[in-house]
Amino acid sequence: MLDFADYQELLQLQADYASAVDSGDWDLWPGFFTDDCVYKLIPRENHERGFPLATLSFDSKAGLLDRVYGIKETLFHDPYYQRHLVGVPIVRQVVEGGIHCEANYAVFRTKLDGPSTVFNVGRYLDVVVRTPLGLKFAQRLCVYDSEMIPNSIIYPI
Repeated sequence: MLDFADYQELLQLQADYASAVDSGDWDLWPGFFTDDCVYKLIPRENHERGFPLATLSFDSKAGLLDRVYGIKETLFHDPYYQRHLVGVPIVRQVVEGGIHCEANYAVFRTKLDGPSTVFNVGRYLDVVVRTPLGLKFAQRLCVYDSEMIPNSIIYPI
């Protein structure tokens, strides 16, 4: 069981993550993860069937840093804003290796020349660990519900 202070810290981690990726300051994103983290964006069908294919897959903070470089320096795309709404995390298990939790999310996208639209909806399946710098994601699986994604996914979910 998680005590109140630790749960409040978990809520703050989730809120700070959403705020950071919505800010467009991509250099903040890797700081939410451990060095040997796993981050995947995976369709629900693949996740439920145990298929390894993911839309995005990184197995270290170095991979996240590479993605940040790509977003800022090499990827060409129409810019857009995104806004995350994240549900209250449900703690599924607390073990020595970390807090296993999940939270529903919805990401809205706003292109500069159009209205806001629902971009990606699903749930985060997280393993969160305590580090000397506070709670960090050791694993974040972004399991999205739709098998179709509009265009491409550039920014972190």
